[in-house]
Amino acid sequence: MASQAQQAMLDKIKTQKGFIAALDQSGGSTPKALRLYGIDESAYSGDEEMFNVVHQMRTRIITSDAFSGERVLGAILFENTLDREIEGMSTAHYLWQKKRVIPFLKVDKGLADEANGVQLMKPMPELADLLVKANAQDVFGTKMRSVVKMANHEGIKAVVEQQFEVGKQIIAAGLVPIIEPEVDINSPEKAEAEALLKVEILTQLNLLNEGQEVMLKLTLPNQANFYKELIDHPRVIKVVALSGGYSRDEANEKLAQNKDMIASFSRALTEGISAQQSREEFESTLDTSIENIYQASIA
Repeated sequence: MASQAQQAMLDKIKTQKGFIAALDQSGGSTPKALRLYGIDESAYSGDEEMFNVVHQMRTRIITSDAFSGERVLGAILFENTLDREIEGMSTAHYLWQKKRVIPFLKVDKGLADEANGVQLMKPMPELADLLVKANAQDVFGTKMRSVVKMANHEGIKAVVEQQFEVGKQIIAAGLVPIIEPEVDINSPEKAEAEALLKVEILTQLNLLNEGQEVMLKLTLPNQANFYKELIDHPRVIKVVALSGGYSRDEANEKLAQNKDMIASFSRALTEGISAQQSREEFESTLDTSIENIYQASIA
């Protein structure tokens, strides 16, 4: 039985225009995110200090006047962020109760070594406990990422089967999984990989039961509107796009060509903001970024 908050979040994600902010850089990608924000590794020592600094960055973004539920539908958090507070409230509660931004939680534990042209997700032995924690904080959904590097049918099938297997566990816990089989934008077989991926995702979607709904997070495709069948599928709440290494302008341009696909950008969202900016500069830069991504999402 969905709570009142979950039902309100579901209605929002299904009916309102906007995009999802990916604020979920974890251990390995945090130093790079901080460097782009103008904070060098010499400014902190050890993981705890690093996560304190990155939480300050995320707090600055989330508390910004530009960041609200009018244009930002949801935000994906890293577990460490879920454990922290903003203005005396848990981050997830702050997002929903103060900003009307739907909280999602990254649940994967990173990528396994490459095999068959893909990287599966590492095992997630603590997933059940993490889902209990997420539910306690009114988190709406989760996100987990695999990577496809080559058009290897066996590898792509394994990626999608693993994603949906874990996705069903997440659905059973009352949350909505964002299934993210990223296709590497630098793959020499990107278009071929996308064709295989679409077939495998459709196969798994058709195996879902009534009431089992997912979201998909996919690399912007080579061919515009290539994922229309997935967007229109009755088991799919929303298809969101990752920026995948494209610049914000390039990602926005590609996104605008894909009707009813919305952004879930990470690095492209924070491009141009820095720790050194004054409040006015920061607010203005973030507002422009959010507006540009919003417009590309509703195109």
